[in-house]
Amino acid sequence: MSKSNRSKRYTEEFKRDAVELALASDKTVTEVARDLGVSAEGLRGWVKQAKADRGQSRPSELTSAEREELKRLRKQTAEQAKAIEVLRKAAVFFAKESDR
Repeated sequence: MSKSNRSKRYTEEFKRDAVELALASDKTVTEVARDLGVSAEGLRGWVKQAKADRGQSRPSELTSAEREELKRLRKQTAEQAKAIEVLRKAAVFFAKESDR
């Protein structure tokens, strides 16, 4: 199963509630995860992301909005690179045609 499939297994509401429970509880994240039937690493990731979204993490941590923007920009960059390659090949082709 790919990572994207695993991450969609739980609703955003469930993740939000699990994070709130982990942050409000006297239990460790591992204990809360066990109680909820989720992986401890998954819950840790959700907590880490929630803290970043709230501005409660290190400055180097990206918020969810920043992660989405980065994903969008990477996709856009890849599309532009493909377009540039097509244009480069077309320029070479037409340069050869005009030399004939």
